[in-house]
Amino acid sequence: MPTQTSLYEKLGGEEAISKVVDTFYDLILADPTVNHFFENTDMEKQRKHQTKFISFALGGPNQYTGGSMAKVHTGMNLQENHFQAIVDHLTEALRRHNIGQEDINAALAKVATLKDDILYK
Repeated sequence: MPTQTSLYEKLGGEEAISKVVDTFYDLILADPTVNHFFENTDMEKQRKHQTKFISFALGGPNQYTGGSMAKVHTGMNLQENHFQAIVDHLTEALRRHNIGQEDINAALAKVATLKDDILYK
């Protein structure tokens, strides 16, 4: 019986996800709906951190050492429109890197599981 390839492997591993994350943050930083959340953020560190987090979330190795989603978003008071903007930017970043819609849907399903830990904190 063949082993199932993780979404992490299917997308090309950490190097490919790093490129998606770069595009993702380029889109976020250009969006006034959400870019103010990153005004005082070390973006190089944030990009590396997010690459490890997304890699793990998509079935890659667990190299994520950050806090829980609820903890790191406490005090940000993120609303539904902020979450949707992030989802839209992630979708676009994945598209720009030629990820198919089925895999985009699978990635977004993983992200959706985090919504309750991120909003209204």
